[in-house]
Amino acid sequence: MAVEPLIHELGKTGRRAVRFPAPDVPETPIPDHLLRQSLHWPEVSEIDVVRHFTRVSQKNHAIDINMYPLGSCTMKYNPKINEAVARYPGFARLHPYQPESTVQGALELMHELQGMLAEISGFDAVTLQPAAGAHGELTGCLIIGAYHKDRGDTRRTKMLIPDSAHGTNPATARMAGFEVVEVPSDDRGNADLEKLRALVGPDVAGLMITNPNTLGLWDEHIHEIVEVVHEAGGLVYNDGANFNAILGIARPGDLGIDVMHYNLHKTFSTPHGGGGPGSGPVGVTSELERFLPGPRVRIAEDTVGDSPRYEWFQPEASIGQLHSFHGNFGMHVRAYCYIRMHGAEGLRMISEDAVLNANYLMSQLRDHFEVAYDRTCMHEFVLSGSRQKRNGVRTLDMAKRLLDFGVHPPTTYFPLIVAEALMIEPTETESKESLDYFIDALIQIAGEAEREPEKVTGAPHTTEFKRLDEVGANRALEVRWVPPMVEVEERELAAVAD
Repeated sequence: MAVEPLIHELGKTGRRAVRFPAPDVPETPIPDHLLRQSLHWPEVSEIDVVRHFTRVSQKNHAIDINMYPLGSCTMKYNPKINEAVARYPGFARLHPYQPESTVQGALELMHELQGMLAEISGFDAVTLQPAAGAHGELTGCLIIGAYHKDRGDTRRTKMLIPDSAHGTNPATARMAGFEVVEVPSDDRGNADLEKLRALVGPDVAGLMITNPNTLGLWDEHIHEIVEVVHEAGGLVYNDGANFNAILGIARPGDLGIDVMHYNLHKTFSTPHGGGGPGSGPVGVTSELERFLPGPRVRIAEDTVGDSPRYEWFQPEASIGQLHSFHGNFGMHVRAYCYIRMHGAEGLRMISEDAVLNANYLMSQLRDHFEVAYDRTCMHEFVLSGSRQKRNGVRTLDMAKRLLDFGVHPPTTYFPLIVAEALMIEPTETESKESLDYFIDALIQIAGEAEREPEKVTGAPHTTEFKRLDEVGANRALEVRWVPPMVEVEERELAAVAD
């Protein structure tokens, strides 16, 4: 029988981890109104602190622990060498307000990274400033608006967005001032070409397409789609969140795409989410380069000899600055390291392995779940839990049950055009053994949904916290935890103030 760990208070009066030496300068009195009578800080030793936070860290799931098949988020393993390089003092201790002459190495790295991203994607210019994918989307939409305004074409107020695009696209387009018009998918998961032709016109500023799309499919009509939009005078924005599927295989710029953002935290292995911050550079054609946000990095014209001098500059028709300083430089270092380590051949292999892994999973699971669009996928694919729902087991239940196997669930209920969607992206970093473990887990869960559905609907069973009241949690948020003694003190102070 498993022994439950005892829960007890770690603190003890008079215990401490560090003893500070007496100050060697005169003490300055602190005004009374800035002092609290008591802080109720825990009094603990250093080893207690270390053990506490180590235990807490072990309760979280992470890509360093097990598979993280979160569809459309490309939760790939972050190589530790990237972290080591980003911590070099020459990078980590820089200040963004330092004079250009003192940060030439950092500027050189940013300049080279701009060029690498442009070369990989087929664009002419890149800004590193946006801080995340959605921030890159906003940058691209603002550039499209600036392009039309610069031409005196103020009629273009609509942005076309396929229903298979990423969910942030409609919100971003609205933030940029556009009216959103949805383009439905056809029966093969492409943007419906005939519906698109009926929607384009002189009021369309552009199209925001995700290719490969959120169904994990390459749009079979991408050339025609770009041509239709361009013939109507619009521009085409490609959401690059799924760029991990086509590195070294297809370059969006070569397909006629005008603008695209890259997710360095998806494609180029920089930390994702809470481990971030993110980074969402944007690539554009030469026609749009003048609208990019600044400052950007370039080689100074007065460079002498073989050692170029790098400088900041502001594009002539820039939409302005969209991020404090120059973007999230630490992420630039990590992505630069990743690209240099892999080279052109390695980047292509990344995509080939990601696509192979996704198709392997789909081939092994298609007999146990419904496949939304049963054709060769790219880096991800979408299953439907509709079959299991007939037994009262929802996709959410299966996702919760997967936690019992130590695997993070895939994205659920997205894309919205698939009922009971289960969106799976294994990435290239998973071995066949870990893929097989994931396959066996899902097959077991599918069997349980048939034979003993209550085992799935009651999951998770092994996690520290069981099924949460998610609706209640959203309606009654508690975003600040207050120790009981402090809570009593605050109530007393409030009563005195009244």
